[in-house]
Amino acid sequence: MNTMLRKSVLGIAGRAFTGGVFAGPIAAHADTGPVTAKPAAVAVQADKPDMGKLIPHGVQGAQSKIDLNDEQTANAKAIIAATKKAGLPERAAVISIATSLQESKLENLGHLGDRNDHDSLGLFQQRPSSGWGTPEQITDPKYATLAFEKGLKQVDGWQDMPLTEAAQTVQVSAYPDAYAQWEQQAAHLVAQHWNS
Repeated sequence: MNTMLRKSVLGIAGRAFTGGVFAGPIAAHADTGPVTAKPAAVAVQADKPDMGKLIPHGVQGAQSKIDLNDEQTANAKAIIAATKKAGLPERAAVISIATSLQESKLENLGHLGDRNDHDSLGLFQQRPSSGWGTPEQITDPKYATLAFEKGLKQVDGWQDMPLTEAAQTVQVSAYPDAYAQWEQQAAHLVAQHWNS
């Protein structure tokens, strides 16, 4: 019985191979409309940033992840676009997105009434009273990102620091280690949207 099963499997495999050999030259002359889309997808894959550059120190601690709605995804894309406009590398976008995930879950928050932390607003929970900008400015994703990254660029060696240390140096949070939990999701967002 094993011999019979083995011969059947080998016979099917042989037919599949032979069919492929004979269909090969014919397929070369066939309409390649749908086939041309697949190599383009592969090329996009190859253009994704290197995860080693996005997370050079490996993630620190347990990682959190949230499902993003369209507005949150648009805010992540706005952070990436502002980072690129500033001429900063992908790692700056990872730090920026992880910071925003911690501060606002990538939601462009207005004043939250009694739940508000002082006068904190926007994606990065920046405060007008601390000199980050006007309420209108810091609730603009592009402006808020550029303001955060201006602070990041002033941190000596930020490119070589663990994410949470770089973010904390800019943000001066009461929870300095909380940024690290978002590094993996931030890196995936940058990898997905950097070249889109």
